[in-house]
Amino acid sequence: MAIKIGITGGIGSGKSVVSHLLTLMGIPVYISDVEAKRLMLTDENIQTSLCCLLGKDVYREGQLNKMLLTSYLFAAPENAQKVNAIVHPRVRDDFRIWVKAHEPIGFVGIESAILYEAGFENEVDYVVMVYAPTEMRIERAVRRDAISHKRVEERVRSQMNDEDKIHLADYILVNDGKSPLIPQVLALISSLSQNH
Repeated sequence: MAIKIGITGGIGSGKSVVSHLLTLMGIPVYISDVEAKRLMLTDENIQTSLCCLLGKDVYREGQLNKMLLTSYLFAAPENAQKVNAIVHPRVRDDFRIWVKAHEPIGFVGIESAILYEAGFENEVDYVVMVYAPTEMRIERAVRRDAISHKRVEERVRSQMNDEDKIHLADYILVNDGKSPLIPQVLALISSLSQNH
C-alpha cells in the first residue's frame, strides 16, 4: 500500500515547489486546488449544490463565475464553510479513487493549503508542513499572482495560522530562501522509507 503524504503550508510557502520536487522523484502528487476546480466544472452534484446555494449565475456558459463565487466566499466566514461542505467531500472521494489508481507506487502525495481545515489529514499517513516567514510568503504571492498586498493578507488571515500547523504536522520543511529545499525533501523521503 502506498504511503500517503499530505503537503500543506500557507499561501506562498512553497508547497507547489515541494510537490514538483516529489513529482521529479517519481512520487505523484494530487493537487487538491486544481482538482477541486476541475470537479466544480465536471461534477453534477457540486454544480447542482452550488446553483442551489448561489443561484444559476454561478455558472455561465459552462464556466464557473469566479467573480460571483469569490465575492460570496469573502462576504462572511460561514460562506466559505458552506461552499467547502459541498466541494471538500467530493475532492476527498476523488483523491481516494486517485490513490487506488496509483497504489503500486510506493509513495503518493496530496497538496492542500487547507489540509487540516478540509479534514484531509485523515486521508494521509504523514503531514508535511512547508514553512516560510509570513512576510516572505506575502511578497512571493504578490509577485506570483499579481495581486495587492492587502488581498494576500486577507487570504493569509483566512487560513489556519502556521504555528497551529507546525504543532500538528509530522515533518517541517523550511523554505526561507536560506535552507535548500532539495536536501530536506530527500531527507524526508529517506526518513519515511526507513519508518515504513
